[in-house]
Amino acid sequence: MTDFFQFEADFVDSLRCIPMQVRYKLDTCGIKLKLSDWNQMTTAERQALVELPCTTKTEIQFYHDHIQQLIIQHTSLSATKLPIEPHPAWLDSATVPASLQEKAQEIGVTLTQQYWAALTPLQRFALIKLSRPGHENKNFKRAMAEFHLL
Repeated sequence: MTDFFQFEADFVDSLRCIPMQVRYKLDTCGIKLKLSDWNQMTTAERQALVELPCTTKTEIQFYHDHIQQLIIQHTSLSATKLPIEPHPAWLDSATVPASLQEKAQEIGVTLTQQYWAALTPLQRFALIKLSRPGHENKNFKRAMAEFHLL
């Protein structure tokens, strides 16, 4: 999983922001990573976090431990742990989250279950994250267009 979304194009070359695929892995392994901590890491360390797999139980544990060590190394503090969602909405291709449906309707789109099911888990994750209240939602519409939902 090293493909970036087009809506991330303004920062992925430098990795100055945390790309969705890394955010996905963070949610998978239960680590909260602050942008300030991310920016203390070297480009090589950030690139490794992009490239490291985080799918199997062993990979998830390794990713968790690795990022925890990086954060301690750069900040002298342990990372904040996040609860790991046992059944994350982005893995449920049968149900479009109501909050996402509401956000889509704000831009005149009805997100059907058929379209939702056709998305990859990473695409569903991105839409959920980009639609959350309090999140800078400028990329939501761009993501919807990129995923051919507009």
